[in-house]
Amino acid sequence: MTQITLKSFFLICISLQLIMSQSPSDSCSSQNTCQDCIQSKECAWCSKPSLDQNSNDNSRCFSSLLIGSNLIDCEIKYIVNPQNEKNVLIEKPLTKIDRPILRAGGVGGSEIVQITPQRVSLKLRLNKPQRINLSYSRAQDYPVDLYYLMDLSKSMADDKDKLSSLGNLLADTMKNITKDFRLGFGSFVDKPLMPYTSIAPERLQNPCIGNDDCASPYGFINHMTLDVNTDRFSKEVKQAKISGNIDTPEGGFDALMQAIVCEKEIGWRTQARRLILFSTDAGFHYAGDGKLAGVIEPNDGICHMQNNMYTHSKLQDYPSVAQINKIVKKNSINLIFAVTADQEKVYDKLASRIEGSSSSKLESDSSNIVDIIRDGYNNLSSIVEIRDDAKNFLTVKYFSKCLEGQTLNETNKCTDLKVGVPVDFEVEIKALFCPQSPSDWKQTVKIYPVGVDEALILDIELICNCPCENPGDPNYEVNSLKCNGNGIYKCGICDCNKGFYGRKCECSNRDSSNPLLTETACRPDNTSLVDCNGRGNCICGICECNARPNPDERISGKYCECDNFSCERHNGLICSGSDHGTCRCGTCDCAAGWIGSACECSTSTDTCRAPGDTKLCSGHGECECGECKCETTDEGRYSGKYCNNCPTCPGRCQEFKDCVQCKLYQTGQLSKEPDFCDKNCVQIASINVTEKVELSDDIYDHLCTMYDENNCRFQFVYNDRVENEIVVRAQKEPDCPAKIFTLGVILSIIAAILLIGLGTLLLWKLITTIHDRREYARFLEESKKARWNAGENPIYRQATTTVKNPTFAAT
Repeated sequence: MTQITLKSFFLICISLQLIMSQSPSDSCSSQNTCQDCIQSKECAWCSKPSLDQNSNDNSRCFSSLLIGSNLIDCEIKYIVNPQNEKNVLIEKPLTKIDRPILRAGGVGGSEIVQITPQRVSLKLRLNKPQRINLSYSRAQDYPVDLYYLMDLSKSMADDKDKLSSLGNLLADTMKNITKDFRLGFGSFVDKPLMPYTSIAPERLQNPCIGNDDCASPYGFINHMTLDVNTDRFSKEVKQAKISGNIDTPEGGFDALMQAIVCEKEIGWRTQARRLILFSTDAGFHYAGDGKLAGVIEPNDGICHMQNNMYTHSKLQDYPSVAQINKIVKKNSINLIFAVTADQEKVYDKLASRIEGSSSSKLESDSSNIVDIIRDGYNNLSSIVEIRDDAKNFLTVKYFSKCLEGQTLNETNKCTDLKVGVPVDFEVEIKALFCPQSPSDWKQTVKIYPVGVDEALILDIELICNCPCENPGDPNYEVNSLKCNGNGIYKCGICDCNKGFYGRKCECSNRDSSNPLLTETACRPDNTSLVDCNGRGNCICGICECNARPNPDERISGKYCECDNFSCERHNGLICSGSDHGTCRCGTCDCAAGWIGSACECSTSTDTCRAPGDTKLCSGHGECECGECKCETTDEGRYSGKYCNNCPTCPGRCQEFKDCVQCKLYQTGQLSKEPDFCDKNCVQIASINVTEKVELSDDIYDHLCTMYDENNCRFQFVYNDRVENEIVVRAQKEPDCPAKIFTLGVILSIIAAILLIGLGTLLLWKLITTIHDRREYARFLEESKKARWNAGENPIYRQATTTVKNPTFAAT
């Protein structure tokens, strides 16, 4: 009984599937040709010649899920259902450690191989992903070509002198990294045209004021081709003359373009890591700036070197950033911009727009140039980033566990690579649609590690038509009798010549006026009043659907009932874009990994996990349609792509403050008792010391700024990606305010008061003395001018009075 029930259930399911496949809205049944059929998802074509088409013209295209069932009257040999094919053409093994290798100069042991396989051929059916395994391993003593491209305008004079003295140190440092190292040197200034440089005769001879040993301005000079003779490098740098220009930006792009494309003149090797160090203290001219000097011819990206000098400085404009990026990718160049602090932001943005580039801060005298080159090379060689040049009708995805991962994540970049330790990638490539031109159905795609001149080459052939649609196939007959001699019989149907119509090309233009043909055969049922649903013309009983102004939009179906442009849109894109789904007969046919009426929802939860994290939405939200919907808790509301931000939530800065103080600075509450620090800081796995604390791109980094009991400011970043294993990066020394000498300040204040008082008294005394002297002098002057007449003062009275005694008698 159970077996009968299961069998009945199975038959019901198959029948339902058949009904769906025969529905006019089904993507398979609406396809009229083998080519259109196999370009539809999960569809197969029956090319059987004797297939009865009277009941349903579209029954040749059916769901591939029905293959093998008795519901399809088509033998396997007539079914066209192509599948992906993969064939590894070249697969050389990776170079092993301590294995003799073929040096870039052509001597040594076997060839260096860092990527495998090297060539694979693929046949791809639309929307059928194909995976390829790819391995990359960093080879030991991989050859390195370093070309030093330096700005030799007047402001870089001290940098040139410093570089010449560091030549041997630079060579020794690089030889510690690889035994096969070569060094070259070139310089640039700017175009010898106004307004970049002065064209006055005396200034063209000597553009530097007060310097008789200054060279005439130039675009680019190759002073030294790549060579193992590092002593010559120091000599060439020392002998190179400083020049000058007028405006601030330099012509470095001209020099950079020539240094890359002139492979023979510079001496680039075919199998070596190519490094260009671009050193300057100014900005750069780019495409369009040449018009200021009347130079309107665009830069052609071709080598124009003669006698080691750039010859087209006055003839061609500067390259654009896009041109530089294109030529850097083409020639596998690793570009390092070493610039002064004031130019750091500009070149950081420039480096982000050029593949395989980075920017570093250059000291004012270039004293740290050796460190920049060493660190830059180590960073480049310890990271592998896989990219490709696939066109828009192909999508390429990369998956890897990197070196220590346990799960396969979608990523094209792995870090912390070690010599001889391979890292594996799974490359998934899928064809989204067939280009209009059959010449584009065959493609060559390059998959390459950034900055490495090795690649996996994919020879791809898109399966866009059926073999029976090509001349030479047994099912291909020109002017076939099966088509009444009026068309090509292919894949079981007739492709009628111009002027003929019908299933067997039995109708011609003169039959198109037959009312029986136009009124019945072009209507899906008796209730329809419009032929071909109003979207086509009924000719000889067959609907010819209207063409759309947009060639990518198409109306199809027996009655023109289907199209590929009426599906639901998301963010303005039909079915959310070609990488999410395809519009078939008004319904979105979603690609693997997408669901929804507009294929807008991702079935994957990987986009809800932060890199390296196993928790969905950092444990603070739900993953819906591939996006995190963050939660609100009592502590606060979480936000961000991975719900990792919570501005109102209390952080853990205060929790780790004492641990950072005691472990790093031996201060704080936990340093007062022995073993307190170790007992209370077990959750901190490590503390890394750095000169400057900065947040990285890791979303689990949290910056803390704290003050200790002495009001010293210190910063640290804690990373809580792994619970109970906190990693801290802290600044080496706290920033403490300068100590104040209190007694000295008091004595200084007292001394200042006394000095001010004494100064005031002296000033007052000086003023009064000057005033008295002036008054006395004026008094003397007035005294000299006084004149008095001789005479008695009428009011004067003598001081003595004589009185005579009247009784006195003289004797």
